[in-house]
Amino acid sequence: MLKANKNLMITSYNFYFCHIEIYEDYVKAVMKEGVTVSPEHNDVLLQIVEKHFKNKPFVYITHRINSYAVNPTVYLETAKISNMIGFAVVSTDPKQKIQIKLEKTFFNKEFKQFDILELALEWKDNIIKKYRD
Repeated sequence: MLKANKNLMITSYNFYFCHIEIYEDYVKAVMKEGVTVSPEHNDVLLQIVEKHFKNKPFVYITHRINSYAVNPTVYLETAKISNMIGFAVVSTDPKQKIQIKLEKTFFNKEFKQFDILELALEWKDNIIKKYRD
């Protein structure tokens, strides 16, 4: 029997502040240029989680292609999403790497930075597997 590819996109959403892709066990977000991500943006994430990941573990991956700001207090709310078991940031920007260290202090779950998306996806597979074992 063929195993389904969990990295096939299920659906996507285009919001004024970001583009979000939904997969079987993760969300990939690309924020729009110049946005400041703030706690209000969590409302959108909560609706997506409720619709696509109800009682199912998932990882949030943000692919930082564009230049934008993050209010780190957003993670205090994001961390309350019980079935979000990890948060990955994909960026090669040295300034982003410094910012990520600050952001990580606001998030009490698995939080990791990667230079390429493929490594973030491998990490996601590992923590999902650990969670399920």
